[in-house]
Amino acid sequence: MAGQEELERWLAQERAQEARFAAGVGPGVAGPEQVAGLTGMETLQAMLAGRLPFAPIARTLDFLLLEADEGRALFQGTPGPAHLNPMGGIHGGWYATLLDSALGCAVHSRMPAGRGYTTAELSVNIVRAIGDRAPRVRAEGKVLHAGRQLATAEGRLYGPDGTLYAHATTTCLVFELPSAR
Repeated sequence: MAGQEELERWLAQERAQEARFAAGVGPGVAGPEQVAGLTGMETLQAMLAGRLPFAPIARTLDFLLLEADEGRALFQGTPGPAHLNPMGGIHGGWYATLLDSALGCAVHSRMPAGRGYTTAELSVNIVRAIGDRAPRVRAEGKVLHAGRQLATAEGRLYGPDGTLYAHATTTCLVFELPSAR
């Protein structure tokens, strides 16, 4: 089973990243003094290494940042009972938050020191219910454009067998960080 082998690889990568987070500073929000002079990519690398805090929402919604490259970010999540809507399916907001995180961090990886971003528009298309078939899913975001004022990205949410569950696009406003002024 190719999907089972891939899942085992995903779980091993997740355990390794969880160990780095556990040995690091934990969840929280980095202060302006911690990120001063760092590019977005440097900030994400420091977060992945445990030198900067990771977002507390990752614990709340059971997902984590696994990889960040220039213009790309990869998150992995565990859909579970805490994320169910009243009909018993994974809530659409969980799909959207996981994708928004991957898209936003992909954009963040392209930010020079002193620049930040915020999501201005997020469009999510859920094409298949996750259900019990996928104990883990991945959201991968890739930048399409990173300009001085706007950035756009696209992303996919998929299972270890390659099944596509959702796809999304975002437009982010890019701005000078207050501490950089």
